[in-house]
Order: sequence, then structure tokens, then C-alpha cells
Amino acid sequence: MSNIKCIIVEDEPLAVKVLSDYISQVPFLQLQGTFKDAILATDFLRDNNTDLIFLDIHLPRLKGMAFLRTLTHPPAVIVTTAYHQYAVEGFNLNVTDYLLKPFEFERFLVAVTKIKTTQTEKQAPVESQETKDYLFLTVQKKKVKILFSDIVYIESQREYIRIVTTKKEFLPKMSTHEIEDLLPAKLFKRIHRSFIVSVSKIESFTAEMVEVNGVSIPIGRGYRDIIDGL
Repeated sequence: MSNIKCIIVEDEPLAVKVLSDYISQVPFLQLQGTFKDAILATDFLRDNNTDLIFLDIHLPRLKGMAFLRTLTHPPAVIVTTAYHQYAVEGFNLNVTDYLLKPFEFERFLVAVTKIKTTQTEKQAPVESQETKDYLFLTVQKKKVKILFSDIVYIESQREYIRIVTTKKEFLPKMSTHEIEDLLPAKLFKRIHRSFIVSVSKIESFTAEMVEVNGVSIPIGRGYRDIIDGL
């Protein structure tokens, strides 16, 4: 089972240290970075994916809840704050848990275990998907069968995705994260926050771009190790 990648958005050094120590004690958590304000976190998320954000509420420049509202497809969020009055707003924004400072490791572990359980449930159907060579997606109110072998690449189009196949294009209303969960990991690779490509359709690549069926697609800075592994 894959690790849960996470970041800390917190401006208090002591709180960052406590969270970092807690994260280091949980085998399935992988800390990608710490950010003292939401603007820096936004810059990171522009080119990188994460599974979980540990988010403080009172941050400089942009408050935690305001930051959450800017995310189109937010990952899981665990709020860490000394202020209980924001709990209702947090849960209205679908945060997974709300930790009041100071919190013990046991309480922290309960919160991250919720994330792990959700991840396991989401990944369960992916394994059965490996035996199929197609999927059905809702496009313009009808279910359309799309063969994996026909897909060239997938591009994010805000609340829609553009699926380019060898025959035609489809525009279902879903996120790239949702379609990625439905695709066999061996056949498709995310190379950019906005692009997923079919490995079999790759004709050439450099450190900055991939060419599939004559189309050049950029490689995000956080995804270059994926291409190196092909």
C-alpha cells in the first residue's frame, strides 16, 4: 500500500516541530515539506500533488480557511489550531479532522488513521480494474465505454477532464484525481498536475516534455522521477 504524502502549513516553529516528530513516527506518512504560510503552500501545490495537508487556521497573508476555499480539488485536510470556534466552518469545507492544540500523539494517530482507511477503500476497486481493459464514464448524461488502449492522454479542464483517444475526445465532469484512481497504474502515468499520459503512446521525452501521438505535453517539476523510471 502506498504512503500518504503530506505537507504542513504552519507558521509556529514549535508546532511544526511537534507535527514533524509525530509524522516521523507513523510509517505510512511521508512528509514532503513545511510551509510558513498558505501562499508558499499554493506555489508548491501548483506543480506537486499531496494526499494530506496539516493546516493551521491563523496564518500570515492568507488565513487557513480562505486558503482551503481556493483549492479546486483539495486533498484530505487535518486542521491543527488552538481555536475551537472554526470547527463548524472546517467541517463544512470537508476537512477530515480538527485537532485542538496542544494534542497528544494518540489523538494525532486517530486522525491520520482516518485518512489511511479512506485511501484503502478508494484503492480497493483499482486492483479489480487491472483485470479490465475499459471503463464506463458519464458523458453528456450517458455512460460511454472507453478502452484503455485507445486513450492517448488526459488533460484537466477545471471541473471537467478532456480525454483524448485515437478515435475521438470525451469531456466528462470529474477531476484528474478521480480518473487517475480508475486507471491501471502500469498503463498510465501522471506527468503534470494537469496531464496523465498513456505509457504505450509515448513516442519520446526529455526532462521537460513528453511527446504522445505528435502532441508535446509538459512535465511538472515534481513528476520528473516518474518519467525517469520508464
